[in-house]
Amino acid sequence: MTEFDYEDLGLVAGLEIHQQLDTATKLFCTCPTELREPEDAERSFTRYLHPTRSELGEIDEAALEESKVEREFEYLAFDSTCLVEEDDEPPHRLDEEALDATLEIAELLDMDVVDRAHVMRKVVIDGSNTGGFQRSSLVAQAGEIETSEGAVGIEDVMLEEESAKRVEEHGDDVTYSLDRLGIPLVEIGTEPDIESPEQAREAAETIGMLLRSTGKVKRGLGTIRQDVNVSIEEGARVEMKGVQSLDDIDDLVRGEVRRQVELVDIAEELESRDASVGDTQDVTGVFEDSDSGVIRGALDSGGSVEAVPLYGFDGLVGRELQDDRRLGTEFSDHAKRHGAGGIFHTDELPAYGVTEAEVDALRDAVGAGEADAVAIVADDPDVASGAIDAVAERAEVAIEGVPEETRGANDDGTSRYLRPLPGAARMYPETDVPAVDPDPTEIETPELLTEKVERYQSEYGLGAGLAEQVAYGQRWPLFEESVDAGVDATLAAQTLESTVTELRRDDVPVENLGDDQFRSVLGLVSEGELAQEGVPELLTALARSPERDAADLAEELGLGSAAEDEVREAVVEVVERNSEQVEEQGMGAFSALMGECMGALRGKADGDLVSEVLREEIQQRA
Repeated sequence: MTEFDYEDLGLVAGLEIHQQLDTATKLFCTCPTELREPEDAERSFTRYLHPTRSELGEIDEAALEESKVEREFEYLAFDSTCLVEEDDEPPHRLDEEALDATLEIAELLDMDVVDRAHVMRKVVIDGSNTGGFQRSSLVAQAGEIETSEGAVGIEDVMLEEESAKRVEEHGDDVTYSLDRLGIPLVEIGTEPDIESPEQAREAAETIGMLLRSTGKVKRGLGTIRQDVNVSIEEGARVEMKGVQSLDDIDDLVRGEVRRQVELVDIAEELESRDASVGDTQDVTGVFEDSDSGVIRGALDSGGSVEAVPLYGFDGLVGRELQDDRRLGTEFSDHAKRHGAGGIFHTDELPAYGVTEAEVDALRDAVGAGEADAVAIVADDPDVASGAIDAVAERAEVAIEGVPEETRGANDDGTSRYLRPLPGAARMYPETDVPAVDPDPTEIETPELLTEKVERYQSEYGLGAGLAEQVAYGQRWPLFEESVDAGVDATLAAQTLESTVTELRRDDVPVENLGDDQFRSVLGLVSEGELAQEGVPELLTALARSPERDAADLAEELGLGSAAEDEVREAVVEVVERNSEQVEEQGMGAFSALMGECMGALRGKADGDLVSEVLREEIQQRA
């Protein structure tokens, strides 16, 4: 990917971090925050959503565009789903546990907490909330974090409800699951202080570390999402939503900078050509006998072919903006928002079954010359008409430069058009939830994960790598509890992190192992009832039978800790069986015999004890 001079381009970026909180109940009801499988749903219901006006009578542009496609939304409900989640009952008071966790996060970000937190409604009619809006409350403002490239201001911290989970799409209709809806979520917005892709990633990593330091956030795929706002001096602010991985942030920023640079260059070229967009028109007659599969399928279903002439656009519609994404792809994104499968344009034709003769006839039909391009949509007449109008509007914007918009992040570092940027008209007060007065005076500042790593090394003697694994892992509270109960720190750390990782790689269902299973296994080792070497085998058995008692299972598997006389007996047997090798090699035979001894004892003995006894027996015979 091309590397730009970001300072020269005037790159400005900001982040919005969305993190689910690990609370017992949802933000405005007492339903649990555990996720469910769609097949566990007990029933479903449907809704149609429409935009509402703000207090000043305005309708948000993003919501208005969303409403142009009539969609039916299906919601999967579970045995725990309540009337608040269905939007059939007013929301309850703001959850105090979620508010306290948010105040703790604000403290770590060095922010000023508001005197009074008011709940607002934010219009969202993509179906992700049954009421057509999301509830959100400003909790703190004016914070800061440090990066290697300078300070990044934190504009605000919001406490809001998580959206419903999109399960599947079928045509224009969408199915959502209500298990995620209402989970408390903090949104952290930075100031536009970020000036490079690397700084964007570092800022996100720092905020993520601070969030995890509280121990009060959910972990795992989908529990944290990053939105990235990017602009260059000659471009426009673009919000990229749904970045799932920190590893993608810097690539997305680079990709968006490249896209805006290309769009600015295209706009300059279009201006020099005195480009314009013509009127849309029906060109079905041109393709009456077409062998193109897409066009033939549309026409045979009673559809039409709509076209728009793009005067002066020849060669530019096919111009690449990002890897495998062109200006024509941008046009296609807008057409798809209106239900079309995509577009064809003359920079890529003849192709897809469209002949050169049909291209010539198309140009003649719309009055396009060699310097011009033509885009077409073949679909149901209403869909094709709306889609080609959207293409024409996007082409008009291409003449002006880079449009402000919301885009979706793709896994390959590119992005796709979603909708216009939302405005202030999408927010209005929530009258069903009383305001609260946050009290940060009782909030204790948690230990940072970076500080925890250092403490684990100095206090428990862990190596740097193992200390970081434990501190940044999900089981550090159990680690500290186990050490306080007398378990060896290195054993606890290796069991909870290294051993679990190895078992997962061996396809052991470690997700079945809870804190109680780990406590039992570590307790058996600490009490001398289980050798450390038997831990992996016992955890494997417990993962496959999590309902079993650890001590009973260890006894059944013969994993009880062997006494010294039993260890010596097994070692002597191995040494005598390999007496010739011992006489010839002396201590050189140690490594091979050690493995054989451990195998004979089947994890029932501590490796240090076996090693000590084996050395003694070899030395006696050497």
